[in-house]
Amino acid sequence: MNIDIAKTRIGVVGAGSWGTALAKLLADKGFPIDLWAFEPEVKEQIEKKRENEIFLPGFELPNNLVPFNDLETVVKNKELVLVVVPSHCMRNVSLKMKAFISPDTIVVTASKGIENVSHQTMTDILSENIDFIPKENFAVLSGPSFAKEVAAKVPTVVAVASKNRGVAEYVQAVFSCPTFRVYVNDDPVGTQIGGAVKNVVAIAAGICDGMNMGLNPRAALITRGLTEMNRLGSKMGADPLTLSGLAGVGDLLLTCTGDLSRNYTVGKQIGQGKKLDDIISEMRMVAEGVKTTRSVYNLSKKLGVDLPICNEVYAVLFEDRPVAQTVARLMNRSLKHELDGVL
Repeated sequence: MNIDIAKTRIGVVGAGSWGTALAKLLADKGFPIDLWAFEPEVKEQIEKKRENEIFLPGFELPNNLVPFNDLETVVKNKELVLVVVPSHCMRNVSLKMKAFISPDTIVVTASKGIENVSHQTMTDILSENIDFIPKENFAVLSGPSFAKEVAAKVPTVVAVASKNRGVAEYVQAVFSCPTFRVYVNDDPVGTQIGGAVKNVVAIAAGICDGMNMGLNPRAALITRGLTEMNRLGSKMGADPLTLSGLAGVGDLLLTCTGDLSRNYTVGKQIGQGKKLDDIISEMRMVAEGVKTTRSVYNLSKKLGVDLPICNEVYAVLFEDRPVAQTVARLMNRSLKHELDGVL
């Protein structure tokens, strides 16, 4: 890469909690940041109060972070564009970006999910829609990271993946700082499968805790959830080592045990007896695992991959199966070798 990192112009697309936290991190490093917000009220809050009160309250945003509702301004003439929109919005937003983005731009996604209809990853959608940018110019940033902790400068370690090592190392250099360490890998598929499936398993872990089942079953869910992550990832061409790393087991552990996880919180409330529609109606921020559960379920059926935990989460969310039945069904499945379907 011949780009001067110090002079990198950056646009961040998406001003939710994670997009704002990453924009703040980059602005704190000294980069001038243009941030696209869908909501006019978010733009106004940042301009007038230097705070995103809706999605990342309590954190002052530096003056070199400039909000816009105009997508063209944010993505045009940038060396790097970071896309952090909900996964179900990725197709529409990327199609709008296409008219303004430069063909030599490095495009990084920090969104986690699999599209419902196409079953594509986020980099697949971006490279399909912005087809004049070389595929090796797309990268994904993922790993165990809560937005509030990154904004608070809590030490955090993540991974960036690209098929082009030079692109990955460039993104690594842009994002790395004393409180945010970035590793590189060459496996965008595995990195994204890990980031998607862990949200489904986090809902299961939340259900378990909401039912006050104890620590044993949660540990089992996390471990067997990793098995399911490996099954699906391997079928899609992921490197199993990736799923043993930050974007796999690392993110899985965080999301299944942390109260800051929206997916875990959704599951916990379901375990306590609340209905999904009521939970979602009370949330302003997106719990990616809900939509991803549908994607993972349908994708596993298409590929012939056995994902018992993900299947039960799907049944609870979309078929109104009582959570007590899911525990019995999982515990009474036919007995197997631990590594069946993994190797």
